[in-house]
Amino acid sequence: MKLLRHVANLGYGSRREVKALFREGRITDAAGRPLDEDARVPHAEVRLDGEPLDPAPGVVLMMHKPVGTTCSTRDAGRLVYGLLPPRFRLRTPALSSVGRLDRDTSGLLLFTDDGTLLHRIISPRAHVPKVYEATLAEDLRGDEGALFASGTLVLESEDSPLAPAGLEVLGPRRARLTVTEGRYHQVRRMFAATGNRVVTLHRSAVGALPLDPALGPGEWRVLAPEEIARVFA
Repeated sequence: MKLLRHVANLGYGSRREVKALFREGRITDAAGRPLDEDARVPHAEVRLDGEPLDPAPGVVLMMHKPVGTTCSTRDAGRLVYGLLPPRFRLRTPALSSVGRLDRDTSGLLLFTDDGTLLHRIISPRAHVPKVYEATLAEDLRGDEGALFASGTLVLESEDSPLAPAGLEVLGPRRARLTVTEGRYHQVRRMFAATGNRVVTLHRSAVGALPLDPALGPGEWRVLAPEEIARVFA
C-alpha cells in the first residue's frame, strides 16, 4: 500500500490533508529524511513530526473502562471512544470495542480493527471466559454457586438456560463470577434471579488476560501478540 493511503487510513486526515503533510516534509523515515507519498516503507520506519505512527492495522488495545462511560459511538454522555485519540475514530478499518460493558460497569475492555479476531472472541462457540467481580446489595444466600453452575438457570424474558458459570465467594456481599456467554446485562440479571442486586461490577479478565493493574480508569495501551494469545489460553 502506498504511504499516502496508509497514513490516511490511520486517521491522520483526508487524503488532501495527508498530502499537505508530505509537502511540508512532516512525514519522514526514522533518520528524518522526508518521504514521498508514493513510497512503500515499513510502518515501523515512518515518522510524523518525528514521532512513530499510531499502531498499524491489526491492533488490539486494552482499556480500563471507567464507570459512567458508554461503549457506543452515538449515545449521549461520555463515550469510551472519547478516551482515545480523536483520529482513532477515523481509522480504516474501523476500531471497535470487543463486546460491551454497560455504563455502570468498569474494567477490562478490548478494542480492535481486526474483525475476524473480534468475532472469534465474542462468538458463543469460542467459550472465552469473562471474569467479573461484583459487590451486592444483600448477603449471598449460599446456593448461588450451585445454581449458576447447574446450566439450568433461565433468565427472565428468555427461553434458553444459561451455560454453567463459576462463582467464587469473596465475602458476604462480594463475589467473583466467570461466564462464557455475553447476554444482555447477564451478570446483573443472574444475581437478580436470586433476589439480589449488583451494586458495583468490574470485569477483571477476558480469557487468561487480566486487566493491567498499571492502567488507571480511562487509560489504555496496545497489547503485544503474546498478550492477545492469552485471551484464548
